[in-house]
Amino acid sequence: MKHLLNLLAAIALLIWGSQMVRTGVLQVFGANLRNILARSMSNRFSAALSGMGVTALVQSSTATSLMTSSFVGQGLITLPSALAVMRGADVGTALMAVLFSTDLSWLSPLFIFVGVVLYISRKDSKPGRIGRVLIGLGLMLLALRLVVEATEPLLQAPAVRTLLASVSSDLFMELLLGAVLAVLAYSSLAVVLLIAAMASSGAIPLDVALGLTLGANLGSGLVAALTTAKSAVEERQVTVGNLLFKIMGVAIVAPFIGLWTQYAQPYLANAGQNVVMFHLAFNIFNSLCFIGLTQLVARWVTAMLPKPEEESAAKLLRPRHLDPSALSTPSLAITCAVRESLHQADVVESMLIGLQKVAETDDAKLSEEVRHLESTVDDLYSAIKYYMTKISRAELDEREGQRWTEIISFTINMEQIGDIIERVLLDLEDKKIKKGRQFSAAGKLEIHELTQHLLDNLRLAMSVFLNGNVREAQKLLEEKARFRDLELAYSATHLERLSQHTVSSIETSSLHIDMISDLKRINSLLCSVAYPILEQAGALAPSRLKSTALESQR
Repeated sequence: MKHLLNLLAAIALLIWGSQMVRTGVLQVFGANLRNILARSMSNRFSAALSGMGVTALVQSSTATSLMTSSFVGQGLITLPSALAVMRGADVGTALMAVLFSTDLSWLSPLFIFVGVVLYISRKDSKPGRIGRVLIGLGLMLLALRLVVEATEPLLQAPAVRTLLASVSSDLFMELLLGAVLAVLAYSSLAVVLLIAAMASSGAIPLDVALGLTLGANLGSGLVAALTTAKSAVEERQVTVGNLLFKIMGVAIVAPFIGLWTQYAQPYLANAGQNVVMFHLAFNIFNSLCFIGLTQLVARWVTAMLPKPEEESAAKLLRPRHLDPSALSTPSLAITCAVRESLHQADVVESMLIGLQKVAETDDAKLSEEVRHLESTVDDLYSAIKYYMTKISRAELDEREGQRWTEIISFTINMEQIGDIIERVLLDLEDKKIKKGRQFSAAGKLEIHELTQHLLDNLRLAMSVFLNGNVREAQKLLEEKARFRDLELAYSATHLERLSQHTVSSIETSSLHIDMISDLKRINSLLCSVAYPILEQAGALAPSRLKSTALESQR
């Protein structure tokens, strides 16, 4: 029992180490790795090379698959290009298996020591995250040695020998067991290294180890497919297409496992080396054999998982950029949230344009359509807020933590603006459109100019939120003062029209004044985007009160 627990602990340590390396690399280099993938799609071979390089760093073809599928879902790359990336990704993870199978146990204590020092001393910084990666590498190397040591006593148990004998008699069971292990471990790399370690110690025969290795390759494709099961069709097409490639490769190679053991074993005396080299050879074969079929498989997958023929406006307004695979890279997840916040602001802009048209044309149907957009703004706000709560704030640096707060504040403001626009539209319907009343010509022009100023300020606020430009933030605050002056001036001219007994002004007086006040509130919410930028730059005065004015009152 003790030896079994030791083996299970070693396996758990191996899986945990690979998880630490994967998440650590994504945290440090995630955004750059995604940029490399996105920019290398000129042809299928450069796409495959980028997939190989990225996966070698991340040590997980599943992570590369999720990143690539998110690109397809956002329309950044085509499905055949994504499938080409995955052909290289499988080779990348196989190369890492070969590297880890060499005797690097002497590096384990060094990696763990240096990693712990970096992580403890600089926990929330880039060196601290690199320390986390080094700890993971050290744990993986240590775990591989522990697996070999733990399996030796277990081989003496009769029950273990009987179990291994039953597995070795059925290739299907080997494939199934290997796939299940990869799914449970969420890492084909960890499982292949485990199989190699057990084969090296004699715990399992070589032919069984090779069958389990093929099963682990199937499992890695299955993990990605299961992870994206509830994602958009475009994202599922990538993972399903990659799984199809793996199934075809296993179907071709599995019958010839005996030939590998016959011809390769004399040159690879160590069973562990035999396993990892077989794993590498399989993935190279799979990539070279099928990289020319990416277009064909893309058509198959498109036929299996067709896109909806008709997409309603509501579907087009759903969250587009909240990539779940980016959550393992907090800085990248922040970028996704920023993009979705701008999407929410785009919907608010559509509402403002609609409000302007309704005020001028009295189109009740358009008013109802624009009011329905408010629920979209609310849904986007809820989605962004929920996504942000999944980002680990402990792993954000000071600037990223500030950005987290800015995103929440911006989306709250957009949600409140949507509520105000909906209320203004209801007032227009009840007090103007249904009663057949009209603003005066001057009043209509004033409303038009104010809403146009709001649209300009909204676009400026979006730019300030995106770029954090101090000069633009100062300009936005200047626009706040200018809008306030306009609001006071237009309120005064409206009172003048009332004093002149202008009938249309009298009939719409309450609506006109309320609408100007609501537009001013919207402008204040827009301009509040500038305050964090200016405060951080030290360009914001601690008080708006002029000291000279205070002194004159003394």
